[in-house]
Amino acid sequence: MVGPKLVIKLGTSSLFDEATGEHRLSNMSQIVEQVVALRKRGYRVCLVSSGAIAAGLRRLNLDHRPKHNAQLQATAATGQARLIRLWDNLFSHFDTAVGQVLLTRNDIAHRSSYLNAANTINALLDMDIVPIVNENDTLSTYEIRFGDNDTLSAVTGAMIGADMLFLLTDVDCLYTSNPRNNPDAQPIRIVENAQEIKRDPSMSQGSGVGTGGMTTKLIAANLATSAGITTYICRSFVIGSVFNILDDVEKKISPLESNHLYTRFDAHPSIKDRAFWLLHGLKPHGSITIDAGAFRALSRRDRAGLLPVGLVAVSGSFHESECVNIFVQEKPEPVGRCLVNYTSVELDRIKQHHSHDIPQILGYTESEYVAFRDNIALFPDPVV
Repeated sequence: MVGPKLVIKLGTSSLFDEATGEHRLSNMSQIVEQVVALRKRGYRVCLVSSGAIAAGLRRLNLDHRPKHNAQLQATAATGQARLIRLWDNLFSHFDTAVGQVLLTRNDIAHRSSYLNAANTINALLDMDIVPIVNENDTLSTYEIRFGDNDTLSAVTGAMIGADMLFLLTDVDCLYTSNPRNNPDAQPIRIVENAQEIKRDPSMSQGSGVGTGGMTTKLIAANLATSAGITTYICRSFVIGSVFNILDDVEKKISPLESNHLYTRFDAHPSIKDRAFWLLHGLKPHGSITIDAGAFRALSRRDRAGLLPVGLVAVSGSFHESECVNIFVQEKPEPVGRCLVNYTSVELDRIKQHHSHDIPQILGYTESEYVAFRDNIALFPDPVV
């Protein structure tokens, strides 16, 4: 029987001491021991590991992150080699092989690339190899970055159809406010809907060597739970933290009744694989605004494609087959994304016209639709 798939994400602060820049070898070792033990219990485990830049800073004896992108990428290149070697050495003590997977948004921008990345990680798991995923900081730029490995871990989990995502960090769980600043902060043990969490701005503070904070973990939890992945936030320095949670799961002990402190985000499998890729795997190049009638047509169960008559505005410059945000008139937040069949210039000319008018307006017809049904995805429970 094939065991459940787990994605375990480790932040930079869990792997490196911010004050000294030293590797937290004891913490990394206990994570490795947990992964090895989990695999023996039948779980298939994928690690998402931050720390390439921090490792590079340590290796090059630098006190601060370089400001210039090329220097930052060079630091990451040096650090990534050191980081994967360290993971490989630690796992080798247990005769366990690891495989490195480095990704940017460009690597999953095309559907075939997205599926290839998923197939590679799943093949590593099938071959009894531990995948170690990281953002490719050596090549990534602002335009193609995930931005933080919390988001990358959620995307990775959705790509491979993971059952659970563990966001290991330097705090025990989600709190009502930042416990470092507020001694009265209370733990939040269960989140039924990650979208409805009210975040305190102070919770967004990250470490000096990483890029994330609690806000990015809430975003990751929202992404993962929408793809049907139960998500946990727990403290990486607690020995056996993942084991403790899985023991509770197996014994059907609620986080409210547990002796261990962590936060569980309940899964809501409302987004299918292709829709998840459209919503979270692609970077939008502009936006379109539709009327309320077009939105109703897109959101019904037997929905059709988007017709130009329902299109009321076009923003930005984009080509055909590129991803754009979808807005509804007079609503501030996007309700979804789509791959368009026309350029921004063409859409601006045919908006609010019927499809049979397209040949007369443009002199040709690429499609009667602004976007095909299969190339449209809506966010869960959009506010309209």
